[in-house]
Amino acid sequence: MNDGCIIPLNGWTEGRKEFQVSVGKEFFEAFDNSEILDANVRIDISVEKSLRVTDVDLELSGTLTVPCDRCLEDLVIPVSASPRLRVRFGAGKDEEEDGRETIFADPSLPDLDLSQEIYDYAMLALPLQRVHPGGGCNPAALRYLNLESTEPEVADSPFASLKGLFDEK
Repeated sequence: MNDGCIIPLNGWTEGRKEFQVSVGKEFFEAFDNSEILDANVRIDISVEKSLRVTDVDLELSGTLTVPCDRCLEDLVIPVSASPRLRVRFGAGKDEEEDGRETIFADPSLPDLDLSQEIYDYAMLALPLQRVHPGGGCNPAALRYLNLESTEPEVADSPFASLKGLFDEK
């Protein structure tokens, strides 16, 4: 994973710390994601540590390159997300406080690895349908996707006699 995604939890005094991390294709490959062809995502991390909890604000912005769902050509999609996390120490139940997703961390661990959260939010920022806007797809691929048959109908087909059965007269 990316070492910049690891936040040291022990040894800090209370207060705010700011980090910047950039992740690329290798980051997504570490999660065995073959869908991401290229990546350039910048993450601004703001950590506010207090006595009992640590609040982490992430700001993801950049681009991910994926195959187009229609023509399979490379498609560069801008992504952005602003997750807000709260880190609590010890065991607990999943909950949301003040609009923050709560993560429970082992108090014996000195660091918190945010790689999984960054990966999840980057993937959630992608649209469900990934196609080139307004006719930007490869025209050669679109010819193969044409749903109308270009072959003439064969009269010897056993189904030829059924043609027009439901046509109104």
